[in-house]
Amino acid sequence: MDLYEYQAKELFARHGVPVPRGRVASTPEEARSIAEELRAPVVVKAQVKTGGRGKAGGIRPAPGPSSTEAEARHVIGMDIKRHIARTVLVEQATVPFEEYYAAYLVDRADRTFLAMVSARGGMDIEEVAATDPGALVRMPIDPVRGVDREIALELAARAALPEDVREAVAGVLVRLWQVMVEEDALLVEVNPLACTADGRVLALDGKVTLDAGAGFRHDHEALADPAEGEGLEAVARARKLNYVKLDGEVGVIGNGAGLVMSTLDVVAYAGRGFGGVRPANFLDIGGGASAQVMADALDTVLADPGVRSVLVNVFGGITACDAVADGVVAALRMLGERGLSRPVVVRLDGNNAEAGRAILAAARHPRVRVVTTMDDAAELAARLAAA
Repeated sequence: MDLYEYQAKELFARHGVPVPRGRVASTPEEARSIAEELRAPVVVKAQVKTGGRGKAGGIRPAPGPSSTEAEARHVIGMDIKRHIARTVLVEQATVPFEEYYAAYLVDRADRTFLAMVSARGGMDIEEVAATDPGALVRMPIDPVRGVDREIALELAARAALPEDVREAVAGVLVRLWQVMVEEDALLVEVNPLACTADGRVLALDGKVTLDAGAGFRHDHEALADPAEGEGLEAVARARKLNYVKLDGEVGVIGNGAGLVMSTLDVVAYAGRGFGGVRPANFLDIGGGASAQVMADALDTVLADPGVRSVLVNVFGGITACDAVADGVVAALRMLGERGLSRPVVVRLDGNNAEAGRAILAAARHPRVRVVTTMDDAAELAARLAAA
């Protein structure tokens, strides 16, 4: 479960992570009232579960209560990458002297926790990692030991943070680790982690993803967003599909979380050559590839208006590729014209892959392209999405 920024900061504050003073508002009048209480210049921040708010105009400074109301009126209802801002966070404005990046996440590939720290916060961290990999420190975390002061200071030193702030940053890193483990989070990210001119260290932004499977250990129900109950992820849950909506153009369907994650990476890499095309979702059908499962998966992905092509990437194991191919053909028949609306690239490998490809070739569906390798499939899907 992804949290809004204000919810992430509420968790941060509960664990002693310093954050700016502020509250969430759902109306311009409420935003004005919060600004009056704060008695200081504020920032009005759209609450949406996606990045790029600043570039879209969803983060706006306001020197006083009347301007806060005006800015909130502008931001509430704003569409940012197909996410509607229904609320805004009104918080005391902070001028950072320096900005850092800090995150913990579950590294499923290496089956451990991973810490990431950089002295270059406030930027797109993917861009930093791509253009200057050495600027982003990655360090596995022993889940038994966790992050204590010694480990936190090592992270700060390896990231080349200024010596005079390392102690303060280390204290925040220890508390962010507490958020990670005590709240059963899959991701805890702060960008930027700001150092002010007077030496304070504050989390100016916050991103938290909670492990829904650990919900029975917590009282996180209040954090659920009722507005998401009608979204694609809710529909997918009702269909027992493991689906996460992203912000790209290529719908991705695969069997197995590891394969789907790898597919997302390959699609994103291939998409660089086609104007920055990116994956539109994560969808793991698991071990089942029946016609109904495939129909539900395709129907869910194609219901996203941002999807311009679909990549089905399946490695046949217990479920053979010929059964997957039968499921794809039957699913497209079940979907009818909606299944014809956008191209579908299918890559099959593993058990009975040749038989599966033969089934798809015999079906001669005008929108289905069969590709043998994952790289070629991702490139074709990206090209079709960009067309």
